[in-house]
Amino acid sequence: MNTNTLYILIAIIVVVGLAFWGTYNSLVRLNVRIDEAWSDITIQLKRRADLIPNLVESVKGYAKHEKSVFENVTAARAASISPENLKSPAKSAKAEGDFQSAMKSLFAVAEAYPQLQANEGFLKLQDELSDTEDKIMASRRFYNGGVRELNIKIKQFPATLFVRSLGFKEREFFEVEDAASIKDAPQVKF
Repeated sequence: MNTNTLYILIAIIVVVGLAFWGTYNSLVRLNVRIDEAWSDITIQLKRRADLIPNLVESVKGYAKHEKSVFENVTAARAASISPENLKSPAKSAKAEGDFQSAMKSLFAVAEAYPQLQANEGFLKLQDELSDTEDKIMASRRFYNGGVRELNIKIKQFPATLFVRSLGFKEREFFEVEDAASIKDAPQVKF
């Protein structure tokens, strides 16, 4: 083997090694970013869940006869932060759709009570809930953007030849099953 062939072979090995190294590091970075985004989503879901009992109690004070609405909201709240549902975007998305439907029922009940709508504590809770919903939406967009980048990178050539053997796999988007249930955020303005 002559010297030129050896240099060419070494150059090819170096280029392939650098490409492998760069692809691997970018996939690791994307995975960490997605995990961080998922953590942000779960933090906001828990924050929202902490607001719900106070909101339910506020409405209960005015509409004691709406027991099934309160039970549905309480069950949906528990499901939205259950460790089992927070393990995957698909399970969390289903719980999110159920939660949004339950909240719409709660706000429909609240609309029937003008005194409640004027209550300062209730209005403050509504503002906090609205702010949290905005943060959840932003976190979901950030998460889905990271998932999109990772999934594209995994499917692109030449990465697709070796990334799965390194343990990288496509991630799930956070998409709610019943898109109509979250099309509009719960109306918290009266």
